[in-house]
Amino acid sequence: MNAIKALTPLGRTGMPEDIGLIAAFLASDEARWLTGEIIFGSGGLRRPQGLAGPLAASKLMRAAIPDLRCEIEQMIVTGDRVVTHLRFHGHFTGHFGQIQGQGQTINFIATDIYRISDGRVAENWHIEDNLTLQQQLGRIAE
Repeated sequence: MNAIKALTPLGRTGMPEDIGLIAAFLASDEARWLTGEIIFGSGGLRRPQGLAGPLAASKLMRAAIPDLRCEIEQMIVTGDRVVTHLRFHGHFTGHFGQIQGQGQTINFIATDIYRISDGRVAENWHIEDNLTLQQQLGRIAE
């Protein structure tokens, strides 16, 4: 956990109430001047933006879970939006930071929302069940 904290600007990981505070602020009158801004509610982990972000995450996950698979459980398309509910699964046989996998089963969900423009992904919002993933990796006690 200390390795994760070291990657964050504030030296701590985000808590569920942090996301609630972000949502409450964005719904408040004080946020009325925010337009076209990007607000990160990632717990403070530094991940590259654009295509480099998912590529870096994929490389990290493949090193830890070489047989990682992703299934689309649901897909909703409406207007310029596509929403996918995903299930990732595999076996933790590689390395994740300092932890060596012991073949643990990995099974967690994620949801992506894409905005499509001119036939391409213009924006993407991604949220995953990191608590379950971190527990399965053995980084957080269940």
